[in-house]
Amino acid sequence: MSKFKNYDIVMEYANSIIEGRKVANKEIIQACKRFLRDLENQAYDFNPKDAEFVIGIIEKTFVHQKGEDMEGYPLRGRPFLLQPWQKFIVYNICGFFHKGTKLRKYKETFEMLPRKQGKTPFKSALAWGLGLLERRSGAEIVIVGAQLKQALQSFNFLHFNLKNMGEEKNFRILDNNQEHSISGELGDGYLRIETIAGNSDRMDSLNTLIQILDELHLYRNASQYNTIKESGKAYRNSLCIGITTAGDNMNSFCYNRMVYCQKVLEGTVTDEQLFVFIAKADQDPETGEVDYTNPIEHEKANPNYNVSVSGQELMNDAMQAQNDPQQRKSYLAKSLNIYTSAMKSYFNIDEFKASDRKYKWRIEDLAKLPIDWFGGADLSKLHDLTAAALYGNYNGVDIIISHAFFPVVAAARKAEEDNIPLFGWKDEGLLTMCNTPTVNYDDIIKWFVDMKLKGFKIKQVGFDRKFGREFFLGMKKKGFKIVDQPQYFYKKSEGFRRIEKQAKDGNLYYLHSQAFEYCIQNVHAIEKTDDMIQFEKIMPEQRIDIFDASVFAAVQMLENMEKRTNAEQWLRG
Repeated sequence: MSKFKNYDIVMEYANSIIEGRKVANKEIIQACKRFLRDLENQAYDFNPKDAEFVIGIIEKTFVHQKGEDMEGYPLRGRPFLLQPWQKFIVYNICGFFHKGTKLRKYKETFEMLPRKQGKTPFKSALAWGLGLLERRSGAEIVIVGAQLKQALQSFNFLHFNLKNMGEEKNFRILDNNQEHSISGELGDGYLRIETIAGNSDRMDSLNTLIQILDELHLYRNASQYNTIKESGKAYRNSLCIGITTAGDNMNSFCYNRMVYCQKVLEGTVTDEQLFVFIAKADQDPETGEVDYTNPIEHEKANPNYNVSVSGQELMNDAMQAQNDPQQRKSYLAKSLNIYTSAMKSYFNIDEFKASDRKYKWRIEDLAKLPIDWFGGADLSKLHDLTAAALYGNYNGVDIIISHAFFPVVAAARKAEEDNIPLFGWKDEGLLTMCNTPTVNYDDIIKWFVDMKLKGFKIKQVGFDRKFGREFFLGMKKKGFKIVDQPQYFYKKSEGFRRIEKQAKDGNLYYLHSQAFEYCIQNVHAIEKTDDMIQFEKIMPEQRIDIFDASVFAAVQMLENMEKRTNAEQWLRG
């Protein structure tokens, strides 16, 4: 294989990371191990010829459009030379084929990099190289930015380089309000590259060989991503390249996509056609915290460390983030590629996850423990998310068992519009789809009855009856002690503070419910006088109902504890 110019460079890159001679985060180490496993996998042929072609085209014909090197000298006009990590990506997506065929292994990529790694020029040059490689198939390529301004950066970089090559006259270049494209006949083939915004009306009419999707963290839902990806179905070797930086919405399509890709790298999920390259700082597996002032973590997160981004500047920004907390989330997301909760989110979700991971009780185990359980319910008015919860304490650990409900006729539309993973929750047993156009109160009552039959000793349930008198009466008929609990913020503050404290102390367990975590991340809270707190959802399309039901239940437990303490004091006195 040494006859290939870049083979030794790529192999050294992979081996140096696996052997620990080069600093890298967990996900890149896993990606390198996957690469070496694929080289030995009898299901695939490995031939770097196409990868060498693409790398050669980029390095021999492309130059930098702007920027400075680490010494401050201008880069404009200097050859655009790929770094080993970039060559590693090209080798992976172009080098592996299903055994005995011309069908490539990878149909899709997820590349997650911090800012200032040269993502825009690399993806633009890669589009050009892949277009020339696949010209015989009539290479239609689309570069999609979240906004047109972002997409035009790629177009302008390509246009600049065509002029620099002296090839501008050989291609048809459209650059107007209607279209931004470069196309041309190449003798034995055809190439066309178009840049568009993610909200373009042309999405549904695309028919492309290669799709490059930038800034995935700004995509509202999977539908937008899939519409573009599916435009390549007419080609056998289509390739969808997704590129992003971390964002601040941990309920987003991009965050869930990242989690899925991490499972692929770990081997817990098998997806052989998806290539994954995630460069980020490593997080503490228990707390999720990042040692963000450590230069080693800076280097892990930034493949172009001291190439396009200065290590000293990263350290300066880290110290500023340490001294100015309002800068911290932005630094973690953009410079270390760490997903953070939204700026308005009250809770640190990592504290909840760290506490929850400490405990392993199953529903069956909890039903057998000597626990007094207290219920709470938050009912929607008509056809939205409804939630119920049980709250108990065992040996100092607060336990939340929650369940959600949603009318099936509205589920698909709401899941799509508001990006709520309803069907995933249903598959995990965290949600019941009501077979009625609106929320069926009988389904919620049945859940409490079922929990009681399983052995849960439910002492009382808190609920604001003005939001559902039928439910209130139905619960009474089934023998539950149901307490009218108006939604006064000064009352709910007690339950809120209890959950907050127990999570921070590592004494909260919610059975690893992703639905509960989803709601936790959507809570925005305002501090009032006397330690009171008023909370609401961050955005209108988000939901906090499961957390709300848990707060109702926690209030019932606390009030019961107070009554019991007062009774004991009275008896002693």
